[in-house]
Amino acid sequence: MIFPLEQLVKYTDNIYEITVAANRRAYQMSMVQDPQIEENEDKVVSLAASQLFNNKVKMRLDQK
Repeated sequence: MIFPLEQLVKYTDNIYEITVAANRRAYQMSMVQDPQIEENEDKVVSLAASQLFNNKVKMRLDQK
């Protein structure tokens, strides 16, 4: 799977936030060597974005 462009186009919230969340999730997955990376043929950023768009992972904004 490539980056989920259909879901990205339909996304109505802040596009910057979801992009940053996908990159941070991808970094997190690569640092802990998540087994899903090896199981899927996807790039890690595409996998992370897919998790966010499918609500398998929730993003949270911390207000400081």
